[in-house]
Amino acid sequence: MSLRAAVLGHPISHSKSPALHLAAYAQLGIGISYTAIDVTEGLLPSLMGQIRDQQGWRGLSVTMPLKTAMLSQVDEVRGVARTLGVVNTVSFEDHNGTRKSIGSNTDVAGIVNAVRHAGSAAAPSAVVLGGGGTAASAVAALKELGTAHAQVFVRDTSRTADVRAAAESLGVDLEIRSLTDAARPTASADVVISTLPPRAADGLAAEVAALKTPTPGVLLDVAYDPWPSLIATVWQSGGGAVVPGLEMLLYQAVEQVRLFTRRGDDVNAAVIDVMCDAVGLPRRAL
Repeated sequence: MSLRAAVLGHPISHSKSPALHLAAYAQLGIGISYTAIDVTEGLLPSLMGQIRDQQGWRGLSVTMPLKTAMLSQVDEVRGVARTLGVVNTVSFEDHNGTRKSIGSNTDVAGIVNAVRHAGSAAAPSAVVLGGGGTAASAVAALKELGTAHAQVFVRDTSRTADVRAAAESLGVDLEIRSLTDAARPTASADVVISTLPPRAADGLAAEVAALKTPTPGVLLDVAYDPWPSLIATVWQSGGGAVVPGLEMLLYQAVEQVRLFTRRGDDVNAAVIDVMCDAVGLPRRAL
């Protein structure tokens, strides 16, 4: 029986996940195919129905705009995914001849590892740009990094249900403001996590540059194409550390590979090295 995995989202042609996963499976010597499937929220139930009827599926990576919609499509939601209401990973388990789909969230681990490896403060002052599902994962990651309060800047303050619910469930105090007010708080923060789409932070980047002040903290820009983003360029020129979104993608994919292969301890530094090589990501010293 051939083993399969895939990344689901819309649009999806830009995804680096196939390169990351296939490099890992080749290094591990496991024959799992991994493809990108373009699917909208409306078509997700039909696709998941097909997948349930097909043997050999080991896992699904879930990206925008499906991370909330996937909640109702799995048999069980575990861990921080249940707390946040955000699923970016589906794995399959067999119990007495019955296959069960499990929803989980590896975005949080991806953010935590990426920020820690960049040398963030133990309990950082934090800014999150954006208010959707990935921002909810960012709040959970910041909680793990020791943050009890975060400022969240969004383009539309009426569309912040995901991040508000996450903060309430985690006990993190949020201050939600318009993106037009973000320049000074962003420039002075210890950690900034931008979950905005590509180029959506360009205006803010110009405002930060106009301040002509140092940017001493760590910036993680989840958008990785095109790279470097304007805000990453401005941040680095101000003296701060920049973490590309590709690095977060790497670390969340590492956790997915562990789930999909069911060989967690084998997904080691050698596997991470080939995953980095597959997407041209320099390897940080851990």
